[in-house]
Amino acid sequence: MHRLLTLLLTAAIGLLALPGFAQDSLSPDKVFLLIGQSNMAGRAALEDGDDQPIARVQLLDDQGKWIPATNPLNRFATDRKVLSMQRISPGFGFAKAVSKAFPDVTIGLISNARGGTSVEQWQKGQPLYDNTIKRLQAVKSLKIDGVIWHQGEANRDDPKYLGKLQNLIESLRADLKSPNLPFVAGEIYGEAPVNDLLGQLPGKVPATGVASASGLKVFDKVHFDRKSQITLGKRYAEQMLKLLGN
Repeated sequence: MHRLLTLLLTAAIGLLALPGFAQDSLSPDKVFLLIGQSNMAGRAALEDGDDQPIARVQLLDDQGKWIPATNPLNRFATDRKVLSMQRISPGFGFAKAVSKAFPDVTIGLISNARGGTSVEQWQKGQPLYDNTIKRLQAVKSLKIDGVIWHQGEANRDDPKYLGKLQNLIESLRADLKSPNLPFVAGEIYGEAPVNDLLGQLPGKVPATGVASASGLKVFDKVHFDRKSQITLGKRYAEQMLKLLGN
């Protein structure tokens, strides 16, 4: 019996040592939700090597399994546009920066963004919101440690944007049973009234932050280029780490 147990234990250790086995089978230590419209989905061009796994970062696939995180991160989103439109998002720079800040843990990403969407489409009761919650609830024992949000292009001149964003945050915190869930929003490109409203968020809603888009560049009139997406992701990480007390 002792010999049998030893053989079984050795076999189990051998499985865990196989490439990808641990990442495919074990849940990450800290998990972040990435939602919003096209810049969060990622529109910046991929470069050689961008399809390589991000060290110690996992991505939730469309079967509810954790796999090594590779770009494009939004390819498993429940309501995404065509796959060819999913490219480099701020999640890339965010994941690298957060992973560096937590060298002894694995980081999990759940990207569920869709381009061209308004904040109204992300309210509870609407398909984008409800499908996101269903996707999260389908994962056993899932705990979300923070949310990064990039949306506003569709509401750039909306004077009521901040109230709508507050409603979204309240809904997420209630449905995820996390009343102080860290939430970081990102500014959109250029001079826009919505950025002024986003700047007021930390003063109105606890445990929130704003990632600045100052100095970033776009390759069209709306979408950040690859370098700017990576920089924006790092800025998201800086704000999130402050909220997490790191």
